[in-house]
Amino acid sequence: MSDATLHSTTQDPDDFAVQIADQVESFIVAVTEVAKGDEPDSAVPFLLLEVSQLLLAGGRLGAHEDILPDERYEPDLGPEPDVDDLRERFAVILEPIDVYSEVFDPYEPRKAPVPCRISDDLADIVADLRHGMAHYRAGRTTEALWWWQFSYFSNWGSTASAALRALQSLVAHVRLDQPLPELDGLDTDQDLGEDALAEEAGKVMAEELGTLGMRPVADPA
Repeated sequence: MSDATLHSTTQDPDDFAVQIADQVESFIVAVTEVAKGDEPDSAVPFLLLEVSQLLLAGGRLGAHEDILPDERYEPDLGPEPDVDDLRERFAVILEPIDVYSEVFDPYEPRKAPVPCRISDDLADIVADLRHGMAHYRAGRTTEALWWWQFSYFSNWGSTASAALRALQSLVAHVRLDQPLPELDGLDTDQDLGEDALAEEAGKVMAEELGTLGMRPVADPA
């Protein structure tokens, strides 16, 4: 990759920070609203839209040159905000479709899929983003950008990518009127290989899901 592709060579750093912070805050606010459960029929397409937009910010952070914090040690932010309530709310909203299978690293040979939960993914992403936002709101802009970039590579980027694939698959199954397999009895505590995952799937048709989380939402753009 040439330096010409890096944001820092073509954009004012302050503008870049503001834009990333706006995208992060927009995601946190939107996802928190969805978790209230006021419009469960719109949950999945709305989350598909929000996670897609967040990954645009992640891609910009990933394409940026390494961001180095101003201080050697990260300032103490105090207790981390609790995301368990958010996790539990999404577990209820997404209960029939929460668990999915994912391969963590596609470049590891013969890596078996593992069960994951969309509710866990969303809560973990929000926790990472809030950590950086605390720095940003305290005026430590470089520290915030460093954290968002670092945690994008180490955690929330791959987590959001996995959740996006699951959400896209759900919407595609319904919109294309295809049967939607259910991982019957699959839980995140189980360590199942690819054959076992295939055996567990295929018990329930798409109509048994009903319309949960499937009502289209308008793109705000």
